[in-house]
Amino acid sequence: MDANGELDEILQRVADLQKWRDVFDSRGYALFSLFLRLELQQGCVKRPSEKKSDEDGEDSSHPASRPPSTSAQSHQFTAPYSIPQALAVSASLGGQAMSPELAVSLRTVLFGNTFHIFNYEWKKSFFKFREPFSEMAYALETERGGACAVQMVVQAHIIKYLLFNRSAESDCTIQSMMTVGEMEQRKALAAALTDILWAAGEEETVTVCLVTSERCFTPHLNYKLDSFTERLQLFTFKKKEEARAFIYEHIQCFREEGSHGIILFLYSLIFSRTIDRIQTDLDCTTTQLLHLRFGNFVCRQALINLLLTGRATPHVFNGTSHCKEQDKPLYGVLTRSNVGYLLWNRDQVNHAQLPLVGSMLKTPKLPIWVCNINGTYSVLFGTNCSLLSDWKMEHLFLLYFYNGQPTQLNTTTLSIDTHSHHWEADSNDSQGDPEKKFPSLEMTIRTKWEGAVIDWNGTVPFF
Repeated sequence: MDANGELDEILQRVADLQKWRDVFDSRGYALFSLFLRLELQQGCVKRPSEKKSDEDGEDSSHPASRPPSTSAQSHQFTAPYSIPQALAVSASLGGQAMSPELAVSLRTVLFGNTFHIFNYEWKKSFFKFREPFSEMAYALETERGGACAVQMVVQAHIIKYLLFNRSAESDCTIQSMMTVGEMEQRKALAAALTDILWAAGEEETVTVCLVTSERCFTPHLNYKLDSFTERLQLFTFKKKEEARAFIYEHIQCFREEGSHGIILFLYSLIFSRTIDRIQTDLDCTTTQLLHLRFGNFVCRQALINLLLTGRATPHVFNGTSHCKEQDKPLYGVLTRSNVGYLLWNRDQVNHAQLPLVGSMLKTPKLPIWVCNINGTYSVLFGTNCSLLSDWKMEHLFLLYFYNGQPTQLNTTTLSIDTHSHHWEADSNDSQGDPEKKFPSLEMTIRTKWEGAVIDWNGTVPFF
């Protein structure tokens, strides 16, 4: 075989396993291909090792309809972030095995097709707490990327559990969340995941997805292998407490490195809601839950609403509106949920494109909000349950802010004053950095409390 033929064989193998497409962006992949071609032409490239592990064999299987060549069978690549064997459950645990039809429907509702798969950033994401018994013991550590939105909604529900649901004896104070140990972290995560799934299942059912050691089906030509979706088992519960106990028992499948924990939770969310219900929730403006932006899959508003409210409605306004152009209904938020949502985007405001969030999301049952600030997700919360039910409490109050980044070492305390005097934007002064003049977090808060004055209590403004 000449150098070019050998290159084509290797590159085909790489494409089948999707390793390099996960590790490199499109430019890096092209440079790698060019480098490999040059090296082969110079006779410098050695053939891949023939040593094969069980995990490699699992990930390198070809669809039955396309048998691999004899020479290709001996070339194994290790797929990045393969789920460790210790995080796979036994196939005899009693779940429903993933079927080809379910896998195709799952891919379609997520990506709009069956050829896209989650990239490296999503695969490596899991629910990782900060140090127990520390100032940030309640906090999940997130990274920039599409999975951050899912993590921060779960973070909001963790805060809900620790502040308002933990026990009758616990204090609803920011200090009480600094006493959280590792066991309490696991309990809080299990409770948060269960609450979200229970709401998606219309408070009737929860479905939990876990990975087994064996593949449940062989993919066909219209499906791209990803080495773990094909190994899913689905466990369905009719009682919320049974679901929470099961999730707690297998919490390592969501919080250990290499677990694909965010993806597994997202799969569980979709199957708890059911694909049929999700398709009913969507309207003519949205056909899938994720979209590709700058090389990464990010959450559409429908997925954010599904996480917050249990319904995958695509819009942030209250109720149902109407699309005059297509003469079709547009679906917004129907009920108040425990956790709210605030939105601010400087670019959209400048172009008069910022969607107006309705009162259903702005005024949740508890003083906790997921904030989408310039496309970055964070959490804003208060400790006073009466804040949203007694208007007198909204004159002067405290809110706390966490942006999910490891660089934030302390929870930021903000004093909000809506009564004695009002903030006013100086429209005449156009000089200077707009972020320093009008910090985005402050503008986000003012979408809920118009004209509020915000005191950062010594912290340099950020979001």
